[in-house]
Amino acid sequence: MIGFSESLPVILICGPTDMRKSIDGLCAIVAYELEQEPCSDRLFVFCGRTRNRLKILQWSANGFWLHYKRLEKGAFKWPGIEDDELSLTISTRQLHWLLEGLPLELEQAHPHVVYRYHG
Repeated sequence: MIGFSESLPVILICGPTDMRKSIDGLCAIVAYELEQEPCSDRLFVFCGRTRNRLKILQWSANGFWLHYKRLEKGAFKWPGIEDDELSLTISTRQLHWLLEGLPLELEQAHPHVVYRYHG
């Protein structure tokens, strides 16, 4: 499993993406279609038409990481796409669920707890 910082916003790109696109092509989608900065502290997640391939674009100090996962069997539980939405913001926790083949909303999952010491 890839270890991403829990503080990074995760942006799912709605609709299918041509998985032949490389870093430059994915940056163009982020910059021109989403009107967001590709060199920001965010993870941009793209999924192919058959939902068995996924790419994650990540900026890191002086260059891009391009993470790629191809399922040998099955498909990612990509969320339903609304006609007017280009992207969907999810948590890093939900990204891990998605990468493991689970839906974004898990009713049986334990809620996220933040402990604050009041000493």
